[in-house]
Amino acid sequence: MSTKTSDTKKILTDRPESGSSGGTEPADDQEQIEARVGWRYTLEQIRRDRTARIGLYVVGFMTALATFAWVDAAILDYTIAERFLYHPETDPASTTTLLPPPGFENTFGKGTWAHPLGTDHRGRDILIRLIYGSRIAMTVGIVSTGVGMALGTIIGSVAGYWGGWVDDVLMRIVETLYAIPFLVLVIAFMAAFGRDLTFAMVGVSIATVPVFARLIRSRVISVREEVYVEAARAIGVRDRNILSRHIIPNSFAPVIVQATLQVGVNILTVAGLSFLGFGAQPPTPSWGQMLAQSRGFMLPDPWFSVWPGLAILVTVVGFNLVGDGLRDALDPNLRN
Repeated sequence: MSTKTSDTKKILTDRPESGSSGGTEPADDQEQIEARVGWRYTLEQIRRDRTARIGLYVVGFMTALATFAWVDAAILDYTIAERFLYHPETDPASTTTLLPPPGFENTFGKGTWAHPLGTDHRGRDILIRLIYGSRIAMTVGIVSTGVGMALGTIIGSVAGYWGGWVDDVLMRIVETLYAIPFLVLVIAFMAAFGRDLTFAMVGVSIATVPVFARLIRSRVISVREEVYVEAARAIGVRDRNILSRHIIPNSFAPVIVQATLQVGVNILTVAGLSFLGFGAQPPTPSWGQMLAQSRGFMLPDPWFSVWPGLAILVTVVGFNLVGDGLRDALDPNLRN
């Protein structure tokens, strides 16, 4: 009898009392769960990721350069550029004055700090051309990705939510575009409508649509069967509101990651188009065009092609690092 009494006292003693610290454990667990979702948690995860921070610094720096170039060109009418004795829209006489960077010497003379990265084959400052070329790369890369993401999200969400013949028609169109090589599709579009920079952005946007449409469609097919979606249908919420308020927000995380990575792909595409003579036309500077102009000087003066190639490399790697950081922060399977 005494043994049962002692066991009962032990059980009662070990049971947490109301108001004690043991009673707050469910609330603490709920706070931890809430702390691991949302944009604040995502930003905190990116802040802790060293490579993602480096990518953010690179992207921020390149965005600042592109913004400066656009403001000086569109608002100040190249006032700042003229201080460097260079007007980006003026193509000087075809006299070869290919000066190297400071500390080097070639047949045209010694490099000077007046041109920190040297000059091109027409005596134009390479550093200034790189800065003004960033506006083409960043603008086309970001705008074309944004337009392609918006169109792809709409098409993929509608196809995945309704299914049936709607899915068949939309996805067959998307797969037709997807079957054509990316660069070939853009070149064909520009050959049909023009080599203007605007058509380059439109062509790259159209070529980007299948990537986002296929990605979000797969997510929507999974999310549309969730309990909260069924509950929204049961209480009479319209399909349009279910898509915009429930399904797309809960399917959008991989789309954001893909968009960050796609900017780098589109910047490479724009550089390739400029290298082939499409996109921005001379004398407007662009990185791909600078690479094309340096082909005849790569052996005697390799630095002429190094600087635009390095600008493309650093920018694309920066966006890829940001994309990897976003993927680690948004993917629940990778969270600690």
